[in-house]
Amino acid sequence: MNDHLNDHRRLGRELDLFDTHPMIGSGLPFLLPAGAAVRKAVEDFVHELERRNGYLHVNSPVLGKRAMYERSGHWAHYSDDMFPPMELGGEQFVLRPSLCPHHALMFGSRPRSHRDLPLRLAELGGMYRGELSGVVGGLSRVRAIQLNDGHVFCPAGAAAAEVSAALDLIEAAHGQLGIVPVRYRLSLRGDGAKYVDDPDMWDRAEAVLREALRARGRDFEEERGEGSFYGPKIDIQIVDPQGRENSISTVQVDLFQPGRFDLSYVGPDQALHRPVMVHRSLVGSLERLMGHLIEVHGGAFPAWFAPVQAVVLPVTDAEVPAARELVRRCVAAGLRASMAEPGDGSLGARVRSHRLVPFQLVVGPAEARLGEAALRLRDGTRQEARPIAQVLAWMAARASPAF
Repeated sequence: MNDHLNDHRRLGRELDLFDTHPMIGSGLPFLLPAGAAVRKAVEDFVHELERRNGYLHVNSPVLGKRAMYERSGHWAHYSDDMFPPMELGGEQFVLRPSLCPHHALMFGSRPRSHRDLPLRLAELGGMYRGELSGVVGGLSRVRAIQLNDGHVFCPAGAAAAEVSAALDLIEAAHGQLGIVPVRYRLSLRGDGAKYVDDPDMWDRAEAVLREALRARGRDFEEERGEGSFYGPKIDIQIVDPQGRENSISTVQVDLFQPGRFDLSYVGPDQALHRPVMVHRSLVGSLERLMGHLIEVHGGAFPAWFAPVQAVVLPVTDAEVPAARELVRRCVAAGLRASMAEPGDGSLGARVRSHRLVPFQLVVGPAEARLGEAALRLRDGTRQEARPIAQVLAWMAARASPAF
């Protein structure tokens, strides 16, 4: 990739995908309509992929009492990266740095049996990190994060299988999005107060992740000091055009928080057992994901998540009514469509200015009269004019992700 041409900060602004404003603040980008369309398509895909694989979707607040984060261990080990507490009615509330305490409390809010497990909860939720202004930039590192998060509560003996299943979903999502990771990293504990001091717990959790990676025949590198404060994780790494590496997806084994929140389920022996909590994010934060997708595809997104999937090009003003009707039918068929009117330039100029749109529908005098459209593809391929219903069916079949 050319680091100048593919930098998502430049492309994102040129293509009207996102922007920033000093009155909103550093590390707080906003998505414009085209960027919001990309994000919604990706959200819907991930939501459906999770649903088809046994996840139950939940919603939780973006803040909670400081006491919750003291219980989870975030306050002791992670408070330097959190926003300061807010005083309200004599209590302190905190913008959450992660979703896992909320999901742990959801599990503990009802009696659980071994028959309920594995319980797979997923959420696209907001979380907040107190990043310094000199660190944030573009979509790769931000202060307000929308995380594709999920937590699997399972018996200890099922943890390796759940890790492997999460890796299956991650690889399926990457395949549809066009993501090619550069490496898999097994992120381990480091030294110091940042990490929970329980070597046996860490050893057991690390063994589960190693087993899952080795069972898949997956090459990986171990790095100390990169784990979460409560446990090890598998980080799937990407690089940007400048060669900077980031994590895009992760799977973690957590033996710490189930104990902190006193989570339990009734086993087949009618005794109480402690579940393992497997954290996983198929595509990470939507901000970092979008930045990477902009760079990977150079703005020429696959048809299923392109911001505009079809553009209708009337040859002259006389075909504008027919073109408007075609746009309406495209939208009714579930496609994101727009029209490039003759006043925007010659047909050739309009084709060039919409070169990133997957499908271009040309409507000339004959097409308008016969109720047809001539289809041009982004790669320059042209198809003969066909009845509109046939063209719509052809596009719709290619504008959906595979599961």
